[in-house]
Amino acid sequence: MNETASRGEGSGVLEGAVVAVAGAAGAAGRATLLRLAEGGATVVACDAHPERLAEAVDAARYAHGGATVTGETVDLLDPAAARAWADRTEAEFGRIDGLVHLVGGWRGGSGLGEASLADWDFLEKLLIRTVQSTSLAFQDVLQRSDRGRYVLISAAGASRPTAGNAAYAASKAAAEAWTLALGDAFRKAGGDAGPTAAAAILVVKALVHDAMRAERPNAKFAGFTDVGELAEAIAGVWDTPAGEVNGKRLWLTPQP
Repeated sequence: MNETASRGEGSGVLEGAVVAVAGAAGAAGRATLLRLAEGGATVVACDAHPERLAEAVDAARYAHGGATVTGETVDLLDPAAARAWADRTEAEFGRIDGLVHLVGGWRGGSGLGEASLADWDFLEKLLIRTVQSTSLAFQDVLQRSDRGRYVLISAAGASRPTAGNAAYAASKAAAEAWTLALGDAFRKAGGDAGPTAAAAILVVKALVHDAMRAERPNAKFAGFTDVGELAEAIAGVWDTPAGEVNGKRLWLTPQP
């Protein structure tokens, strides 16, 4: 079932929540850390780029004095490392109420005949394996939360692949399928009362941020989602009851 994502300002649902953000060093990660900290969450970030991660964490702390925002380098291709990250986080803060998956990557080409399977190898690791590692590591602790959320950021191209983006679209589609399977696990665990945790997918055409606009001042970026709008939609997943967002694709761009 496809739905339109909420763009509300948010209530106090994030106050006191502990949210992990994977792939937090990019523009989307920075916006997300800021929004979650603004909502009162304790934010635990990870990325493979320690210097950029430190800058993102410092920016969120500076913008929201008193907010608890931490960062560390975690190899999310290693399931044991991902599980250790989840265990450390729960041990330190006593709970985990969310995992936001922002790990991204892109490889494209002019046509299917020119596609390199090396692109698939690259994207399979970044876009699928990291989803598998984080979902397996965080499933149980999110299920124990009264507001657990697993949020995947996907792309409209997964629903409408082209000859030039076969590897990317297939990788995103596989990541979506895995996330929907996690949602089914949450549904079954909830029984007749319904799920208390949710796995949701936010779908964008592509993302845009201020630096991109500065580099290409004449570009229209039609259909793109600003990283600030994405961060607001991520926060909005907590504003909606688990049963209403679990196993759903929430569209931030017109459906293809």
